[in-house]
Amino acid sequence: MTHILASGDDFVLTRLFTTALHDELGDDHPVRELPLPWPGVPFGQVAEVDEACGDEDSVIKALSGAEVAVTHLAPFTEKVFANAPDLRLVVVSRGGPVNVNIDAATEHGVAVCYAPGRNANAVAEFTIGLLISTCRSLVAGHADLARGEWGGHYYEYRSAGFELDGSTVGLVGYGAIGRRVARLLTAFGARVLVYDPYIDDVEPGVTRVPELATLLRQSRVVSLHQRVTPETRGMIGAEQLRQMQPGAALINTARGAVLDYDALCDALDDGHLAAAGLDVYATEPLPADSRLLRTPNLVLAPHIAGCSKEVAERAARICAAEVGRWVRGEPLANCANPAVFREA
Repeated sequence: MTHILASGDDFVLTRLFTTALHDELGDDHPVRELPLPWPGVPFGQVAEVDEACGDEDSVIKALSGAEVAVTHLAPFTEKVFANAPDLRLVVVSRGGPVNVNIDAATEHGVAVCYAPGRNANAVAEFTIGLLISTCRSLVAGHADLARGEWGGHYYEYRSAGFELDGSTVGLVGYGAIGRRVARLLTAFGARVLVYDPYIDDVEPGVTRVPELATLLRQSRVVSLHQRVTPETRGMIGAEQLRQMQPGAALINTARGAVLDYDALCDALDDGHLAAAGLDVYATEPLPADSRLLRTPNLVLAPHIAGCSKEVAERAARICAAEVGRWVRGEPLANCANPAVFREA
């Protein structure tokens, strides 16, 4: 019998974890529940971990006697691991376990797993929607109508948007999300370029370019899909934006840290770029005095590209499957610290 803690929130519901665990394991393994208040309460830094929700003491109390924990955002810090002696597995229902202190987990003999690809389809579909909304004045047109104005100027040639069919779209990053975006774009008839130094293969209809500058110069739209690493942090700055075609558009559904937002505002203010669509920001929630709210030709969304009912349900199932493998003594599929087994 394995004692499990399920700690969800108002997106990845705790009951989704519990249901998925019972479906995977049956009813012989008791599940304790700890619901957390995100997104009603924003996530943030908790002790030494980022993007977490909840407090350490509540998690420690809920973990009493638990060998396994599944969570979306609960903080798993050095303090938590030091006070949870029975814990042996933490599974995070996210693309990366940023709310877990991996070094502390390894030191305390706890394996940490995560759920890569859980939101890849949702983000890919949202990216296409954001791209079309940005390049076809959909949001601006709606705002005009809401003010009682009929925006006839959108039919002026200088204001008209452009079609995906026949356009060149450059993708920076070709992981699970980038690949899905590429498939959708090729279905629209776009020419798709990809810059990603860590991949060797691309699918039919997609062209890999060896230099970022080449992609920027050739693309009518540039869409960002890279993870945040020391190499990609601040990767798109003033120099890169100036390498883009005059009148091009930029889409960011990756992470705020990969883009210089002041440089983007400069490029929009002076007309070098025609438009941009953003779902992620350097600071979240977006501050009320953010320059982005005063910059023209921007479509803004509140970091919701990865939000769909299917994502929450899929994330819970991925976590439950990982717990099932652990209970049965099978190799874990997505372990962030495999060294924990070598040190055991």
